[in-house]
Formats: sequence, C-alpha cells, structure tokens
Amino acid sequence: MACSSDSSWAEAQEHYRVWWAHEAFGRCGLSVHAPKKGHTPTDSPSRPATPEERWTDLDYFSALTRWQHDQSFLGGEAFDNWCWCYPGHMTLAVYMGCPITLDFETGWANPILKGEELQWQGLKLDMSHRYWKFHFDWLRRGAAETDPADRLLASVGAFGGGGDTLAWLRGTDRLLYDVSDRPAQVREAELFLMDMWCRAYDQFYAVTKEAVAGSTCWFPLWAPGKFYAVQNDFSYMISPKMFREIFLPAIEKQTNFLDYSVYHVDGEGAFAHVDALCELPRLQAIQILPGAGKPSPFHYLPVLKKVQARGKNLHLYLAAEEVETALSELSARGLFIEVWCQTEDEARALLKNAEKWSRDRHVS
Repeated sequence: MACSSDSSWAEAQEHYRVWWAHEAFGRCGLSVHAPKKGHTPTDSPSRPATPEERWTDLDYFSALTRWQHDQSFLGGEAFDNWCWCYPGHMTLAVYMGCPITLDFETGWANPILKGEELQWQGLKLDMSHRYWKFHFDWLRRGAAETDPADRLLASVGAFGGGGDTLAWLRGTDRLLYDVSDRPAQVREAELFLMDMWCRAYDQFYAVTKEAVAGSTCWFPLWAPGKFYAVQNDFSYMISPKMFREIFLPAIEKQTNFLDYSVYHVDGEGAFAHVDALCELPRLQAIQILPGAGKPSPFHYLPVLKKVQARGKNLHLYLAAEEVETALSELSARGLFIEVWCQTEDEARALLKNAEKWSRDRHVS
C-alpha cells in the first residue's frame, strides 16, 4: 500500500526546479505531512536486539521505511527519505578513525586529534572501514527501493560538513581553544577536510543519482543535481568575525562544489552569521531554525525578512496555524514551508488555502 498525495511527483519536481531558481509558481513551496486517511494503524517493525543491529540491519531499515511511508499523506512537495538513520556512524570523522559508541537513539564519537597542536595533515578516509563499506550497502539498498512516483527517495546521508567534522576529530572543547590560539591552522584544516568531503560526496552521489534523478540528503528537499544541506553547528559558540575568517572559506568551497545548497542555521545563537551567509553567491537557500525550547521561526520575523531581502530562498518549519500569517508577511517567491497536519483533510485544505494566501511581494 502506497502513500497518498495531492499531485504527481513530476509536478512536485517542476516546483522544486522553479523554487531553486528563485522564481514564482503560484504559491510557496510546501511540504505537508499527515496521517493517511482511512489507514488502519499497525505496530512498527520489531526493533533489533542491539544498538549495532538497530543501525546496520538493512532489512529492518527497509521494513521501517515502508511502515512509515504506507501510513503517510505527502502533499505539495513532500516526500519520504528511504531510512532516516543518522546516529553518526556514517560520517567522515568515523571513516578517519574516530571511535563511535551507539545506543538505540543516537551515537557519540571520541576525538583522535588530541595533541596540543592541531595536526590534521595525516588524516585520510579509511575505505576499508566497516562503516564506510556499510554506507555503500545502505546507499545501494536505498537506490534499489527508491520509487519516485510514490515519493520515496534514497538519501546520500548525513556525513558531516564544515566545522562539525573537525569538532568530532578534535573535540569541541579543544577546538574552542584552537579558534583563539591558532585560527589560521583551523582555517587550513577546514579547507583540507572540505576537499575530502567533496571527494566523498561524489562517490555517494554516484550510487543514488540515477534512481533519484538528482539528490536529497538528511534535509527534506530534492534537487535535480548535487544537493546537500550545509551546516556548522559549532558556529553557535563563536563570534561573527571568527565565523567569517575561519569557517566561511570552507563553506564557500562547499557551495561552489554543489549544484544546490541550503544552509541549516541551527539555533538562535547562530543567527548572528546570517549576514555572512547571505554574501555567498552560490548559496541558494537558508533555513532558520530557532532550536529546541525556542519559539516558532516566525517569532524572528526580522531575520526571515533579511534573508528574503538579500535574495535568498527561505526554508521554515511552521505549525499549520502559522502558515496564513507567514504568507501575509513574507513573499511566496523562494519560500518553502514544512508542515505537519493532524489529518489528511486538514492537509489538503491547507494546500488549497496556501494558493490563495501566497503573494509574490517585495520584502525589505
């Protein structure tokens, strides 16, 4: 039994193409999820007995994906990723030697660059690592079970990026000293690691690109080429000056490599870097996510309007009851809203109303 939707995936793909180009198509981009009408709830597949099995059993991933997908209504530009399993075991830091401990919900790594000085030059990807090999098994299984017509797509994964990979390798506390004591070395290490990231991305993308007709990643957007959500959660703890001087060069390298990118601004403390991000010519979109325990993104309307005024696309998670107000304040051009509704009827009504509420307006 497949998910239900309000339109074809081909139509949704065309909306994505228009959205990435920062053009208008009659409403904002809208990804609407809801329980499928008339679906009888069933128990989820039995979880494997150990954390290791929970994160490496491809049959379990397949069954869990199908269970979730079959009970979902996916409206607008919504789709499901094949297997949302990102506890950290499939990341570059692990492939470079960081030991990782898994539990049933997440994972955490131990740093390996422990010396007083930051010595990154000998780092390399271990392509014999069991999790590196597993990453490709995971990608191939996802590609084989991808069904675009049914809005089920294989992701390239969530394997790290600017700042955060180095924080895993070095340890967050130590890296906080490094950005003060040896900023030039951190900047050089970041550029080195980004070169490695781009080479790894090409290998992962090659496995899924034909099945997906482009790509998606851990972030719920599709693009007709190389796409990834750029992020640097470490930046929450540093000044805008440090961010610009130390981390922005590697982020710009990443956006130049990708065909399509959105920057995941995670947490109110990272909003200080929005001005710098808006200067990146190849960054098409910015997500504003206030963080756990914070109010809705709409509470930060000046930041949202700044992103739109600078000509960048804007991605938001909003409650269904906030969509009308958001569309009265923001331009539908380049806006993408992710929404969860309580029922399929509510979701379908929201999609129709969004067409009436959307305006292609100037934002300043």
